[in-house]
Amino acid sequence: MAESMFGTGGHASGGAQKHDHDRAHHHHDGDGEPCRHARERAAEAGEALARAEAICKERRQRLTPIRRSVLAALYDTHKPVGAYEIIDILGPQDGKTHAPITIYRALDFLIEQGFVHRLASRNAFIACPHGHGPQDLVAFLICDDCGGVDERCAPPLSQALVQMLAAEQFKPRHPVLEISGLCGHCSGKRESA
Repeated sequence: MAESMFGTGGHASGGAQKHDHDRAHHHHDGDGEPCRHARERAAEAGEALARAEAICKERRQRLTPIRRSVLAALYDTHKPVGAYEIIDILGPQDGKTHAPITIYRALDFLIEQGFVHRLASRNAFIACPHGHGPQDLVAFLICDDCGGVDERCAPPLSQALVQMLAAEQFKPRHPVLEISGLCGHCSGKRESA
């Protein structure tokens, strides 16, 4: 079994359940080292989970055990995952599998709080450790080869978007830009091949 970045046992909530995946330790075609996406996600996970708990407490919101488990499961991978994949990652508890509606409700809460983004092009979700403002344009650079996602925010781009939207009197719900292509690691591999 792969050891989770949240401790032994491989269960995002730290319980006794185990799941068999190595998402947090993704390697690029046997080069031996976890890719940059996986290293960054592993490095930010613990602090981001603690920050989410503190923010919920400050906002008087409840980061229930299932919500925390879903968020931890998303930090346990650097790739966007769907609700049914989250169910698989979490595994059964007390002999019961989580209902999809339970996972979707947890995801709705986490999105509302700014802890998770939904990638429409993949119908999948990814944890967000950055604490963006509501007007920040978030750009997701999605690698077609390894599936890794880099999340970036560029203030000049955000400002240009705000100006354009104001001129059109358009009120966005989620200012997100998804760009598919090859990450630096994968494009470097192709160039050297």
